[in-house]
Amino acid sequence: MRFPPLPPVIKNLLIVNGLIWLVMAISPSIDDTFSRLLGLHYISSPGFNPAQLFTHMFLHGGLTHLFFNMFALVMFGGVIERSMGSARFLGYYITCGLVAALVQMGAYAVAINHYVNMLGMTPADVALLEEQGWELIRTGYNYVGDIGELNALINGTMVGASGAIYGVLLAFGMLFPNAPVYIFFIPYPVKAKWLVIGYGVLELVQGLGGVADNVAHFAHLGGMIGGIILIIWWKRKGVFRNGWFF
Repeated sequence: MRFPPLPPVIKNLLIVNGLIWLVMAISPSIDDTFSRLLGLHYISSPGFNPAQLFTHMFLHGGLTHLFFNMFALVMFGGVIERSMGSARFLGYYITCGLVAALVQMGAYAVAINHYVNMLGMTPADVALLEEQGWELIRTGYNYVGDIGELNALINGTMVGASGAIYGVLLAFGMLFPNAPVYIFFIPYPVKAKWLVIGYGVLELVQGLGGVADNVAHFAHLGGMIGGIILIIWWKRKGVFRNGWFF
């Protein structure tokens, strides 16, 4: 059985993400530098710069993180790129990743405000924490308790293409809603639309529940939101109709 060749955007995304992970894995100093400069930090962190809204999509926290993101990209992205065309698919992918980052920033803002009010901190206290907490995290340490949780929100780093990947998954569910999808350990296929809805509900429940699993659940939701908005906009503009792109 022969598989069709990978379309160009998918192939180049695999190469770029793989090479960046390899370079970071080989050198701890490069890993630290890339994470500090290119990973996404909260907007009030001393480590934040706007380019991170884009660059964070190409960094991954480990081989498992990279593998599952790239596996999903190949499984669902190939047919989407062939349907949309490479240029439109690349724009779609990047847009979903950017929206994912912005939605996660909003979730951080809500959580940070909660901790600040709970701890009774003044703006001066928060500004001091931002500066001192940044230096502390750069050395590999953090505060304990609620202050540590707050500092992790402000000065921690978010990396990964998951937001963009969830946008790709959303596109697959919208463009091919009845396509059968097999899930690990489940012997029967699930329609793509139910898989996407299930993932969306799961991410919303985990995000609202504050599950402490070091996963940016709202970024996943943000990628799906970005995908929905873009596909609906394309439909209204006549770019996509009757299952085809023009």
